[in-house]
Amino acid sequence: MDAAPDLMNKIVSLCKRRGFVFQSSEIYGGLKSSYDYGPLGVELKRNIAQEWWRNMVYERDNVVGIDASIMMHTDVWKASGHLASFSDPLVDCKNCKERFRADKAPKHEPGTMMKYVQGGKAKGEVLEKPVGECGYVCPHCGSPDLSDEREFRCMFRTTMGPVDPLGDFVEEVHGQDLSKEEFKKKLAAYSEQSAAYLRPETAQAMFVQFLNVQQTTSAKVPFGIAQQGKSFRNEIIVEHFIFRSCEFEQMEMEFFCEPGTEDEWLTYWKNERMDWYKAYANNPEKFRLRAHEADELAHYSSACYDIEYEYPWGWDELEGVASRTDYDLKKHAEASGTKLSYFDPNKVDPKTNKKGWRYVPYVIEPAAGLTRTLLCYLLDAYQEESSVDAKGKEKTRVVLKLHPKLAPFKAAILPLVKKDGQPEKAKEISKKFRDLGVNVSCDENQSIGKRYAKHDEIGTPFCITVDNETLENGSVTVRDRDTTEQQRVSIDEAISLVQAKLSR
Repeated sequence: MDAAPDLMNKIVSLCKRRGFVFQSSEIYGGLKSSYDYGPLGVELKRNIAQEWWRNMVYERDNVVGIDASIMMHTDVWKASGHLASFSDPLVDCKNCKERFRADKAPKHEPGTMMKYVQGGKAKGEVLEKPVGECGYVCPHCGSPDLSDEREFRCMFRTTMGPVDPLGDFVEEVHGQDLSKEEFKKKLAAYSEQSAAYLRPETAQAMFVQFLNVQQTTSAKVPFGIAQQGKSFRNEIIVEHFIFRSCEFEQMEMEFFCEPGTEDEWLTYWKNERMDWYKAYANNPEKFRLRAHEADELAHYSSACYDIEYEYPWGWDELEGVASRTDYDLKKHAEASGTKLSYFDPNKVDPKTNKKGWRYVPYVIEPAAGLTRTLLCYLLDAYQEESSVDAKGKEKTRVVLKLHPKLAPFKAAILPLVKKDGQPEKAKEISKKFRDLGVNVSCDENQSIGKRYAKHDEIGTPFCITVDNETLENGSVTVRDRDTTEQQRVSIDEAISLVQAKLSR
C-alpha cells in the first residue's frame, strides 16, 4: 500500500478513536467538510493557538490583539474586492459528473485527442475526444467533455434583519411575465437589501480597525494587530480531512510599517514564522519556504512566501507571509471616507523635505491556518515503533511524539490498582499539577500496560504511576513517552520534571 494515503487513513482513524476530531452531525449521516473537535482535539488546538499568541503578541512590545465580529458591514467586502472577485470558475464533467475548479485542472493544447473511460468507471468503454478551446480536461477522469465555466461565489451569504425582503420580491414579481435575466436582476436587488456575509478571512477587520487600535494604544509604526478566529469559504473541493474545509480557523497578524521598509520586514517575518514551526516539530526538514512567482501573486501583493509542509500528498501551503503594500488601507479609506493614515512628527516627508510625515503604512501579513497546523503536527508526531516483548513476540507501539507544550495532557497520573488508597493519592497529585496550571489526566481504567499504550497514542509526555511505595515514602515512577525509560523520584521531583519540559 502507498505509504502516503496509508498514513492519512491512520491519522483519521486515530482522531476518531481517541477523540481528537469527529465528523460533524455524524449520527445524521454527517455534514461534508464539517468537523467537531473532541476532548483531545480541542486541547491540542487551544495549545497551538496559545503558543502562537504567546509568540506573536505576549513576547512582543509592538503587537496587540483584537477579536472582531465574524459578520461585518457589506461595504467592507465591496471595498476589499471580495464581493467582486472572490469566486472560482466552476466546471462539471459530463462524463464522470465530478465538479472541479477550472483553474486547477490539467492543461493540454486545444485539439489534443484524449482517451478516457466512459463514466469514469474502472471497466467502462474507452472513449476519445479532442480537448476544447478552454485547454483543460477533468482532473478525475481525464475527459474533455465538460460544461461551460460558471462563477462559483466562495463567500457564504446570509440575511440580517427582522424582515425577509424575499416576501416583497414575490409580491412584486407574482404574475409578471419576466425574462430569465430580468427575474435574476430583480431577485439580486431584493436579496442585497438584507445580505450579510460570513467572513472569508480574519484580515479585513484588522485594516478596518487600524485607526481605533493605533489611537487607543498610542502605537507607533511599526506595530502589528493580531487575531485568531473562524473563517468560512464555500469551497468547490474539500479534501484531505481537515486540510481544506468550508469552516476553518486562522491565526493572522497585520504588521504596519513605514513605506520603504517592507522588504526588510518581509524577510524578518518569514524567518520568524519558519523558526516557530520548526521549534515544535520532530522533523523540521519537512517545512520549507517557497517564494511566489510573479504570475501567482495576488493583485494587492508585491511579494509573498508560502511556508509549506510536506503532507502525505506532497508539499502544500501551511501559511502565507505576504507584503500587501498599502492596498487595503487605501481601499477602505476611499470607500469609507475615513483617513487611515499615520503621522510621524519626527520623520521628514520625502515630498516636502520638511519634518512631519503623514503616510499610509505598508503591511506585512503572516497568515496561518490553525486547523492545517493541527493536522501537520499530528502527521509530524505519528510514529510506529517495533519491539520485542518479554515473551519474544514482536509488537508495534503507536506513539504521538507531540511537543510537550502542544500535548493535550502534560502527564497522566496512574494508580497501579483501584484500592489501598492509590486512587485517592493519584487525585491528590493531580490537584497539585492543576493548581500550577498544568493539565493532567487522572486515569485508573484498564491495566497499567494498556494505559501506557493509550497515553503514548494520544501524545502524553509522561506517565506517573502511583503504587504502594508511593503511600509509604512519597515516591512515584515517572515513565517517559519517547524513550519508555522509567525513574523513581519524589512527587515534587516529578512535578519539577514535567514543568522543566514545559519551560523549554
